[in-house]
Amino acid sequence: MNTSDLPSGSFRAEWRVLEIQTKLHRWANDDPHRRFDDLYNLVCDPAFLAMAWERVAGNKGARSAGVDGVTVAFVRERVGEAGFLAELRDQLKSRSFRPVPVRERMIPKPGSRKRRRLGIPTVADRVVQASLKLVLEPIFEADFVPCSYGFRPNRRAHDAMAETRFLASKTYEWVLEGDITACFDEISHSALMDRVRARIGDKRVLALVKAFLKAGILTEVGTPKETVTGTPQGGILSPLLANVALSVLDEHFTQIEGGPQTSPKRRFTRRRKGLANYRLIRYADDFVILVSGTRAHTEALLPEVAEVLSTVGLRLSEEKTLITHIDEGLDFLGWRIQRHQKRGADRQYVYNYPAKKALRSIKAKTKALCRMNVSLPLVVLLHQLNQVLRGWTAYFRPGVSARAFQYLRMIVWRQVFGWLRRKHPKAGWKELRRRFCDGGWWPRDGHVVLFNPGSVATTRCRPRGTTIPSPWPSATS
Repeated sequence: MNTSDLPSGSFRAEWRVLEIQTKLHRWANDDPHRRFDDLYNLVCDPAFLAMAWERVAGNKGARSAGVDGVTVAFVRERVGEAGFLAELRDQLKSRSFRPVPVRERMIPKPGSRKRRRLGIPTVADRVVQASLKLVLEPIFEADFVPCSYGFRPNRRAHDAMAETRFLASKTYEWVLEGDITACFDEISHSALMDRVRARIGDKRVLALVKAFLKAGILTEVGTPKETVTGTPQGGILSPLLANVALSVLDEHFTQIEGGPQTSPKRRFTRRRKGLANYRLIRYADDFVILVSGTRAHTEALLPEVAEVLSTVGLRLSEEKTLITHIDEGLDFLGWRIQRHQKRGADRQYVYNYPAKKALRSIKAKTKALCRMNVSLPLVVLLHQLNQVLRGWTAYFRPGVSARAFQYLRMIVWRQVFGWLRRKHPKAGWKELRRRFCDGGWWPRDGHVVLFNPGSVATTRCRPRGTTIPSPWPSATS
């Protein structure tokens, strides 16, 4: 493919990238066995690099620096975007570009004392990874199956939750909750590259992907560490590569007898004969397998899943991999999905609502914010709380979450008034209400009002499954 000079303006760059992505996606769809050559020129294309820069610069992580200490703000102020991208393109075209080790940062796992590794690449590496993703994603999206929802365009956690609830409300009552041990750290490089080579024939692109996998880590204590396995969590390309590796599980359960490709008549016949049917739902490295059968059928899946994952160097966690019935409920992506009897009725329904772990997490966040310095004005606290509360309630809105929202409303009210009483220890309730609630009971500071979680109306998220549209139309307009 031929490339051109840098388009003038982000609109032309975006249009050009979308046009080429649409072609790549259509060609990959038309021929499932096609291997793509001459993709390296696209990675170096000024339009792709410009779009990659926009995505890196617009990301929240733009404020973080890699091992070289360079941030996006530094590039804009000292180097200039045009000069930075021109130099990066020259390095790529001359094949002199070399990824550098990622900066290690250990962050706490939510709801646990354990910590996980986050790898922070340099700005230059992030831009090249983003350009690589723009080229590779349309090709591999043609191969990914609908049961995968994590880190894919137009797909979200709500789709995975809705699909799980929908299937569990039918005959898929037994659930295998899978947990992969250190997924991003243990993916086999050779197995991953074999899966990439099945679609990519350009040796320069393959060498660049492998260079990122082998770039290494600079630990928090300053010692270098080789990366023999895994793809550093935190890199822009890492989620796509993880999906490429984990798609081996998707393909197995899509093609298995009794899976989604089995006809409804055949599935009905299997159940009459005492055989089970299966459905896999995966979001990144979190997955559940729903079984229309018995507990014995579900237990028999454990060695099968372990064998499939072992082909890409992964293994199941024996402690965290569970087998449950929908009446007992399961926690998935922050939701509690469980079958209950409807109040005032004889029928049972499968409900989804915020899990206890998610409630504990938001309570801890608001509590930490309300422990901030009382010398600051109330408006600062309200702005920070509102941002957290709006995001949490927006995520859990599509479910039976009204009681959880009312509970959170009470908790936040107590925490904010606790902060106010520490700030004004000599003021009574009447004085606090007059100054900070306009005589009522709900905190505010001028025009800034504390967000009320209890006022959020809940909705229903419908399962979209195979109807989720692709970001690249099947035919060019």
